[in-house]
Amino acid sequence: MQANIAVGLMETSSIAKGVEALDAMCKAAGVKPEVHQAISKGKYIIVISGPLGEVESSLAKGAEIAGNTVIARHLIRNIHSGALAALNKKVKPAKIEAVGIVETKEALPALFAADAAAKAAFVHVAEVNTGKGIGGKGYFTVVGEPGAVRTAVSAGVKAIGEDAVVSRIVIPNAHEHLGAAI
Repeated sequence: MQANIAVGLMETSSIAKGVEALDAMCKAAGVKPEVHQAISKGKYIIVISGPLGEVESSLAKGAEIAGNTVIARHLIRNIHSGALAALNKKVKPAKIEAVGIVETKEALPALFAADAAAKAAFVHVAEVNTGKGIGGKGYFTVVGEPGAVRTAVSAGVKAIGEDAVVSRIVIPNAHEHLGAAI
């Protein structure tokens, strides 16, 4: 289910330029900062939401200010509500059948990939971690029927490209105790 809201993602290699870009992004358009924080390796991540045109304008201004420090920049036109709900937190599924995890080299592509995964198949997005406490990488976790999880993981990887992925797994018949880990 789509949240009918656009989300802009920007990751910079400089904390100072990231903060400067965030300020410019908020001044440029009517957007709401969802996440803005320094993460490992001196990187800064920004996730903004709002109407599509506002998010596009804001992202453009942020990229202009951040310049060559921009590591990743994505626009999600209609974010899946499950991906947004699981942003940097765990959302427990009712039951666990199959589990899929995609680990990304950079932090924010995980949210972009999770959105694509959730739109591609009927899965529950259990978590989207954008670099907090994991060395500046990102990952997302989905659960559901094995075929749906395989489809979702493949769609997530395709959305960001194989070169942006550290690892991807699908556990088709997950043990019930795995629920505590996800």
